[in-house]
Amino acid sequence: MDDERESLVPDGAVFARTLGTLKRDGSNILLVGSVPTDVHETACQQMLGSTERHSRYRLFVTDSDDRAACSATGDAASERVRTIEYSATETEPAENLAAAGSQPSPAALGIRIVETIDQFAETAGGFEPSELRVCVDSLVPLLEDYDAETVFRLLHIATARVGKARGMGHYHVPLEPDHEAVSLLEPMFDAVVTVRSRNGTAEQQWYLREADTESDWLEL
Repeated sequence: MDDERESLVPDGAVFARTLGTLKRDGSNILLVGSVPTDVHETACQQMLGSTERHSRYRLFVTDSDDRAACSATGDAASERVRTIEYSATETEPAENLAAAGSQPSPAALGIRIVETIDQFAETAGGFEPSELRVCVDSLVPLLEDYDAETVFRLLHIATARVGKARGMGHYHVPLEPDHEAVSLLEPMFDAVVTVRSRNGTAEQQWYLREADTESDWLEL
């Protein structure tokens, strides 16, 4: 096991090059770890990028009842910042909504995400690489209230649109990395970032799926 794990650790140049490709071409990242909220917040802010880059567009998708990281969403009045708030517990089961001719909440949420990104794109006149940043916080309530297929459809819609925009999306799942839900979702993402708190220090470890490479633990 140690030899296998060691073979997954890339040299710095390879890892930096792969991360550069994700930023240039667009990427969707699964952010996992059952840790204090502030650790997820720190990782979240890193993935959103510096607020000094005023050209960036930021979309926050948050469960109003269960947030892992997004306690603040920036300047809500800015045309470059949007927040979609939902509550998975406020909607009826998908089969009831379908019978009534309405869309299940995850489907409607996916449409809202796409429409908001489309509005951003129109305002921007097209995106530069990594100009769009999307935070989805968190997937756990959806996984608790809907079947996996329904959540998969939502993620397929969201990740495809982020990728088309050459944006960077990250999706919080504040669960242990060996949790069944993490294993279920992992194949849909370009990378999995695990966060932890060790001796009071927040750390992250990246796993790049296509390259099948894993980083060392890095301080956030």
